Amino acid sequence: MQKFKLNHLFAALCLYALLLNGLSSTAAGQKSFPRAALKINKTLTFAPENLQIVKNRSPLPAIPFYPLPLTSVKPRGWLKRQLQIQAVGVTGKIDEFWKDLNANSGWLGGTGEDWERGPYYMDGLVPLAFLLDDPKLTAKANKWVGWTLANQRADGSIGPVKNDAWWSRMIMMKVLIQYYEATGDKRVIPLLSKYADYHLARAKEKPLNEWAKYRWGDEVMSLLWLYNRTSDKKLLDLARTLHEQGFDWRAQFDDFSFKEKMTAEKLGLNKELSNNNELALSVHGVNNGMALKTETIWSQLSRDENDRAAGQKMLDTLDKYHGLPNGLFSGDEHLAGTNPSQGVETCAVVETMFSLEQLISVSGNPALADRLEKIAFNALPGAFTGDMSAHQYDQQPNQIRADKAPRGWSTNGDESNVFGFEPWFGCCTANQHQGFPKFTANLWMATGDGGIAAIAYAPSEVRIFIANKIPVSIVEETEYPFRGDIKLTVNPHKPTRFPLVLHIPAWADGAIVKVNGVRQTNVQAGTFHRLDRQWKANDKVEINFPLKTRTTSWFNDSIAVERGPLIFSLRIGEKVSRQMVKMNNPAPPEAADYKIEPTSAWNYGLLIPNGGIEKNVEVVNKPIGEYPFTTLGAPVELRVKAKRLPQWKEAMNSAGTPPPSPVTSNAKTETVTLIPYGAAKLRITAFPFVTGN
Repeated sequence: MQKFKLNHLFAALCLYALLLNGLSSTAAGQKSFPRAALKINKTLTFAPENLQIVKNRSPLPAIPFYPLPLTSVKPRGWLKRQLQIQAVGVTGKIDEFWKDLNANSGWLGGTGEDWERGPYYMDGLVPLAFLLDDPKLTAKANKWVGWTLANQRADGSIGPVKNDAWWSRMIMMKVLIQYYEATGDKRVIPLLSKYADYHLARAKEKPLNEWAKYRWGDEVMSLLWLYNRTSDKKLLDLARTLHEQGFDWRAQFDDFSFKEKMTAEKLGLNKELSNNNELALSVHGVNNGMALKTETIWSQLSRDENDRAAGQKMLDTLDKYHGLPNGLFSGDEHLAGTNPSQGVETCAVVETMFSLEQLISVSGNPALADRLEKIAFNALPGAFTGDMSAHQYDQQPNQIRADKAPRGWSTNGDESNVFGFEPWFGCCTANQHQGFPKFTANLWMATGDGGIAAIAYAPSEVRIFIANKIPVSIVEETEYPFRGDIKLTVNPHKPTRFPLVLHIPAWADGAIVKVNGVRQTNVQAGTFHRLDRQWKANDKVEINFPLKTRTTSWFNDSIAVERGPLIFSLRIGEKVSRQMVKMNNPAPPEAADYKIEPTSAWNYGLLIPNGGIEKNVEVVNKPIGEYPFTTLGAPVELRVKAKRLPQWKEAMNSAGTPPPSPVTSNAKTETVTLIPYGAAKLRITAFPFVTGN
């Protein structure tokens, strides 16, 4: 059965569920799933194991939300288009021309690169391939994952023989889990179990070190997933060992010492960053992004409430000392303070998103869902060209040019904010692929009490087996985050009672929720709103989030303009120069680097009248086109009043430090255009605000 596409299997199972419940014909007005010519074993009354919702088993506690098996959520609308852009861009072709992911990769049995780049690539390739049901990408995923599945050694070890690092195998465990959930491949669980036995047997003689020591939470997460399916308590023993050997993130943030920008001198690093030491690894931006989830995941074993709360505490601390308006904290390459001309690495963007997805599952904190949306709709697309053919190593909230030049990074190199194929390090070239696919997969989760939760919003369809036997489909129609209206159509295959939980963002005061036209009461911003009722075919849930323009305060009392989950940045004129990358083979178009220079002024302060920015803003909605995250393709614009600030000048090839607000200016009042952060490749996001007329 696993040879069939997942949607065919699901459709057949749904058909069997109909027959099982005596519903040989569809009730009036009820939409059935597409029928598929697939013979069903008549003893099969629920989804196969890879499609089931598997909850925590003792001694692990119940948690608020459980991630759904990969492909339970399928993208629609603009989100599907975005994944398709990614599929025909670098993700779909990179292994055809990049030496680190070509046929000689150590993760394909060759003699080439054998550390993290193969697993990083698979960690985005696998979900993208199966979410889109893309035959070409699925074939690639099968090839890449297939080598590991076919080449486990007798002692249980996996991966390239000459690379004995624990870290890259931690990524591969995540890849194999996703692959299992998409395909049901029966080799995966035995392989993971045997590998865990191998790691436990070698853990004392080969303890965690370097990157693995700081990223141990990634393996613990996979071990708990495996334990819930096998009940093998040795997996919990290994998780405890990793906790003992891993870096104590909770202790670092209980007494946080790194309150200012790090430098190579402070960290004792050389120019190439090749002498990573313990201090540098503890303040490494990507390590901190990954670590947000670590102690909270561990709390499922420790049962310590302080461990459970550690992820939120880490995020609050990083916000305070290193927070940026795009929802991230600075890390270029190491923690770098709150100046909006500091950068954040693309690896940190996608890894922080993944951490938030796991934190939401274990903690049930709706504020984390707000943060996930903010990053997904702003910093994530902001890291790429609109066609996703190039990415940045570091993005800046205040970014007035993107080129090879010295900047005030903590430790990174001159080419770090070029939009290109492999600027600075190739880690982001390999790891960039997971952002949009994993966000799609985690739009919806199962609730601990047998329901389903809308964690974040984007056009999609979720298919889930309630109680692992009753098929339910929910179609989400929306242009969110560009618009505030969302329509859900709920279709169970028989009337069924279950909770439908809706994320109501903290900014959404006045949100309206209707069920079949009836307005619901007690809908509060900053909560998960619960609709617990019997659902029948074609039930409608309508949500309206008022998208009010507001400002938030940042470095030197500068302000950022926000509307719903979107952050808005100054549209700056762009002069783009395309430069081909030197490679062993002739470089294809997807391997180009881009230099972007400003062609219009950037040093503006915003006029904020009494009563707030809503008194001084014009909202212009436009159709969502093929490339919504581009300067000219932005689906919404804000027109606001502003004045030039001649004293605010360029410094070290970046926007200088914003002058402390409020500022005065004798310049004439102008109307400037703000567009979504993710669409603006050059941008000012943290503005001084101007007093006076």
